[in-house]
Amino acid sequence: MDEFVVLVNEQDEEIGTMEKLTAHQIGALHRAFSIFILDHENNLILQKRAFNKYHSGGLWTNTCCSHQMPGEEALSAAQRRLQEEMGFSCHLELLFHFRYQASVGNELIENEYDHVFWGRYEGPIQLNNAEVADYKIVDLASLKSWINARPQDFTAWFLLVMPTFLNTLQSKGIQS
Repeated sequence: MDEFVVLVNEQDEEIGTMEKLTAHQIGALHRAFSIFILDHENNLILQKRAFNKYHSGGLWTNTCCSHQMPGEEALSAAQRRLQEEMGFSCHLELLFHFRYQASVGNELIENEYDHVFWGRYEGPIQLNNAEVADYKIVDLASLKSWINARPQDFTAWFLLVMPTFLNTLQSKGIQS
């Protein structure tokens, strides 16, 4: 079954839908979301994307990321996919919107208006192996060092969004 993404303009106003792979092949601007889950010690849950993903397989990234389905609100989509990919749910809060464009290999382009959510969770994680190869809980200082030493280990969008994510945490009084 084909998956569709919601096409938007620069103001995040819906202008149509398109098959997901086609949108990535031509670089059409579409809605997406990214989720960052911290534990109570401010360690971030990372996921390693499944190796069979059509782009960025085997790379580390934020806890969960995906696309809203047509007619679906960003928060509902984020809650749905967090459960589907990582096997847990928690309260999510919208932090900010993030607009980016990046080549992600295989002649594909991410061109997204990304809704960035965060939450806190400690408990069991049950990976959907079709989506996620592994996970790791990393303290933010070690994560910054890892990113600086080996940026090739991470997805393009994760590298782009991390500085804003960390600055936003700091503005909320959460130290990294």
